[in-house]
Amino acid sequence: MIGNLEVLTKQLWQVGVRDIYADGSFAEDKDHSNDIDGYFVCGLRELASGELQRELNLLDPFKIWTWDPHTRKPYRGYPKKQLPMWHRYRIELYPHVPGWGNDLEFPSAFRQSRRDGTPRGIVKIRYGGLS
Repeated sequence: MIGNLEVLTKQLWQVGVRDIYADGSFAEDKDHSNDIDGYFVCGLRELASGELQRELNLLDPFKIWTWDPHTRKPYRGYPKKQLPMWHRYRIELYPHVPGWGNDLEFPSAFRQSRRDGTPRGIVKIRYGGLS
């Protein structure tokens, strides 16, 4: 799964995204991690225009970059439907535009356990350039 995170991180770097954060069961005290969740910081114009999604899908051979709820599909044993990126990479990365959106923005939401609301850390992925 970490290798898949590297693939998606490098795609984000190629389109100019530098601030990427990850968490999920891989970062918790679990015997078997199920997935990786995260978010990345981007601009409203690139997101709203679809430019960011188009650029990312040009890089990904499976064209998994979408957050359209209609693209979610079920996976056996999971209660919620999953995005295409989850089906392919077992990762869901969401765009975050600082100062725009819900009261509980991604940085706050990702720092709370879904099970009991207790605080938890997340991992900031340090930009390593393109290789």
